[in-house]
Amino acid sequence: MAKNIKKQDERKSNIPTEQETTKENTLYYEEGMTVQDVADGFEVAVTEVIKKLMGLGVMASKTQSIDRETIELLALEFEYTVADKQVTDVTRFDEIKIDEDEEDLEERPPVVTIMGHVDHGKTTLLDTIRNTTVTAGEAGGITQHIGAYQVIKNGKKITFIDTPGHAAFTEMRARGAKATDITILMVAADDGVMPQTIEAIDHAKAAEVPIIVAVNKIDMPGANTERVMQQLSEYNLLSEDWGGDTIFCNISALTGEGVENLLEMIQLTAEIEQFKANPNRLASGIVIESELDKGRGPVATLLVKNGTLKVGDILVAGDTYGKVRAMEDETGETLETVPPSKAAEITGLHEVPLAGDSFMVFEDEKQARQVSEKRTHRTWQDEKGVNQAVTLDALFDSFKDEDLKELRIIIKGDTHGSIEALKASLEKIEVEGTTIDVIRASVGTISETDVTLAYASGAIIIGFNVRPNAAVRDTAKEKGVDIRLYNIIYKALEEIKMALTGMLDPIFEEVVTGEAEVRDIFKVSKLGTIGGCYVTNGVINRDSLVRVLRDGVVVFEGEMASLKRFKDDVKSVREGFECGIRIDKFNDIKVGDVIEASIEKEIPRQ
Repeated sequence: MAKNIKKQDERKSNIPTEQETTKENTLYYEEGMTVQDVADGFEVAVTEVIKKLMGLGVMASKTQSIDRETIELLALEFEYTVADKQVTDVTRFDEIKIDEDEEDLEERPPVVTIMGHVDHGKTTLLDTIRNTTVTAGEAGGITQHIGAYQVIKNGKKITFIDTPGHAAFTEMRARGAKATDITILMVAADDGVMPQTIEAIDHAKAAEVPIIVAVNKIDMPGANTERVMQQLSEYNLLSEDWGGDTIFCNISALTGEGVENLLEMIQLTAEIEQFKANPNRLASGIVIESELDKGRGPVATLLVKNGTLKVGDILVAGDTYGKVRAMEDETGETLETVPPSKAAEITGLHEVPLAGDSFMVFEDEKQARQVSEKRTHRTWQDEKGVNQAVTLDALFDSFKDEDLKELRIIIKGDTHGSIEALKASLEKIEVEGTTIDVIRASVGTISETDVTLAYASGAIIIGFNVRPNAAVRDTAKEKGVDIRLYNIIYKALEEIKMALTGMLDPIFEEVVTGEAEVRDIFKVSKLGTIGGCYVTNGVINRDSLVRVLRDGVVVFEGEMASLKRFKDDVKSVREGFECGIRIDKFNDIKVGDVIEASIEKEIPRQ
C-alpha cells in the first residue's frame, strides 16, 4: 500500500503555479482590456500608450477597450509578446491549460470519433474494426458497451469513441468532437451528403481536428464516389486526388473492404500530428458516458486525456466528486491504472456527471469537495440566469409576453434516454398562454441541490424511476418544493397538462342578466344620485356589474352600490318591477339611460 502512495505522490499536480503561468515581457490578454490595463501590463505610463495609439491612427481614452489586434501592434512597439491569460482558478479546471516540458511528453494513441448521417454505416464500421483487430487471446474481445474502446494496428493502439449518431444527440456529438483527435466522416456513396453529414463537418471543424472521409457502401448499386467528392469540396473538404489535403478512403463497412487502409490512414495522420501526453501527472480528461446503475450507483466512462488515473484517486467530474473505487475497460478487465487516451468505466462518484463534462484528479478529498460545491453553485447561478447580461431582445420579449405563464420543471431520471423522451414530450405540450421551461434534466436520484434549485427558481421536480431519500423529502417539505414521482411517461404528461390548466387565471365569460330603464332621478345629499328604474328585461342582481348606456353608447362601467325596492335593500329585482339603483362612483345618471346588468361566469379550460 505504501508503495502505491509513493507512486501517486510522484505524479505532478494539474494546477499551474504562478511561475508556470507568468513569463517575462509577456502581456496576458483578456477580453475587454482597456488602454489603462495595457499600460499596466507593459509597465509604462498610460500617456505613452495613448501616443503610440495616435501614431497607429487610433484615438482612445485610458478607459476605452481596445481589440487584440491593436494590442499586438502595441506589443511590438514596447517589445512585448501577447499571450492568452491562463486560468489558475482551481474551480475552473476544465479551462486550465498546462504547458508541459517536452522531455516529460510521451507518444499516446490517437482518439478517433466516427461521425456521419444516420444509416450511413457508422455502427457497422465500428463492429468491423472490432472484429478484425481483436485477437483470440483477449478474453472474447468487447464484452460491454462503455462508449469507447481500443484496437491494435501494426503494434500501435487506436482509441475509438462510440458517440451516438442520431440527430437528437447532436449536442453530445459536438462534445465528442471536443474530446477527439481525429474525426472519421462517414458518407454513404449511394446517398451522398445529408443534413447530419453537414452537422458533423461543422462539429469537427469547430473542434479544429483533422478530418478523414470514409466513403462507405462502395459495393452498393448507385454508389458514386466522385459525386461525394464533389459535394464535400463545397464544404472545403477537397480530396488529395483533386489537389486538396483531405484524406478520402473508399470502404465497405459490411464486407471490410478498405477498412485496413482506413486504419493505416488514421495512424499516418497520428504520426503527422504527433499526439503526446504526460503520463506522470494526476489524470484529467472527459466523461464519455454516464448512468445510474441500481446495483453500483453512479457509473461514468472517463477518457483520460493527460496523466494517469489510478484506483483510489479523488476526482471532480463536472459538478460532482468522488473516490475511484473500481475501474474496468471494454473487455470487462479490472484495471488499477489508466494511461492517456484510454477509457475506463469507474464507480465511486457521489452523483452522475453529464456526458461531455471534464474531470480532474485532486490531491485530497477536502479540496475536491470544495471545488465540487463551488462548481455546483456556479451551475445553479447559470441555470437561474444570475449574472447574465440582459439584451434588448430579451427585455422586449419579457414585455411582450407579460401575460404568459411559465411552469418550470427539473427532471431527474434513471437513464439519459428516458430523460430525453420525457423532456421532448413535455416541450410538445401546448396549452394556450403557457410555456414549459425545463431548467435541469440529469441522470441520478433527486438530491438536495435539486431541491435548492427548485426552491430558488419556483420549479417542480419530476422523478422518473428514481426516488429521493428521507433527508431530501424532508428538505423539500420544509421548503414547500413539489416532487412528483412517475414510472410511466403518459401519467407525467397528463398531470403536467392538468397543472398547466390549473395554474392559469380562469376564463370568465360575461353574461348579461337584465336591463333597466331610468325613468326618474332622486338626489340624496349624503349618497349621491339614485335612478328610479323599471326592469325591462331579465333580472337585476345586487352583485352585478353595470353599464350605463345613453343612446346605445356606454358612458360608464362599474359596480352597483345599492339596489332597493321602495325603502328596502333587496338582492334582485325581476322583469316588470320597479327599483332604485345607485351606482358606485357615478352620479351623472339621466332619465332615459339604460342600465345593463351582467355577471362573469367562469369557463373551464380545455
